[in-house]
Amino acid sequence: MNLDMQPGGSAPTEPLPNDENQGSRIKGLFSRQAQEKVGTGTTTRVNKGKTYLFAQERGDGRVEIQPLNDNNVPAGPKTVLSKDQFLEEFRPEPEYYLLEVFPRIQELEKRIEKGEEQRRKGAYYSAEFEFNGALEVDVENVRANFGLGLTYLSKGQTDKADDILGRLVRLDAAFAAEHKHLFNEFGISLRKSGLHDQAVQYYSRAMEMADHDENLHYNLARALYAKGDLAGCAEHLNAALEINPKMSEAKKLRNHLDKLTAQA
Repeated sequence: MNLDMQPGGSAPTEPLPNDENQGSRIKGLFSRQAQEKVGTGTTTRVNKGKTYLFAQERGDGRVEIQPLNDNNVPAGPKTVLSKDQFLEEFRPEPEYYLLEVFPRIQELEKRIEKGEEQRRKGAYYSAEFEFNGALEVDVENVRANFGLGLTYLSKGQTDKADDILGRLVRLDAAFAAEHKHLFNEFGISLRKSGLHDQAVQYYSRAMEMADHDENLHYNLARALYAKGDLAGCAEHLNAALEINPKMSEAKKLRNHLDKLTAQA
């Protein structure tokens, strides 16, 4: 019986150009005038320029902004502003978005989708090629990093998978709810590949982002059990069952631990 917990999830949708059909919801490319003082005293001058950011209004009415990288795709950390502050500071840039940014986003999405399709088919070398191509456009893209890491694990290239792990644990976005199905699959694959220490490190990092998740506690317990850390395993099983007392997988593993303890 497969005891691994892998909650479902959906892939993030592709950003669209500024679209009036979205009503009053903000979504698209915007700019802010930036000023930089250069020199001192009488030689001081002010350089003016534009800073471009992708913006999307959230359900709570605030606006999430993200800078563009050198390849003109939204990348890196996101900042949340009040809608009033955003509207005061930013101006829409639909033409630049349609001509420069949106085509690059489409290219990135197509490479990721093709990589995911090839990985599902077991065509791992083709998948690796596509994911690496996507990472050339955005080295911090969560789906591309997960896809490449899972591809390496499927190929038995654990050293390369470990390198991807090092990148993922530094990305807060990797543990966002929208990627839950991917980060669970990656953690389970680490454990099944014998990378128990890495699986524990990975799930521990995920716990920093969402510690009230019974599935994370359970999967961390499985990784600790594989390492032989029965006390740590029991601690996280108890935490999982405290959140969800009806979690049958956690009950089965805890019963198994109780039998081992009784036999010791």
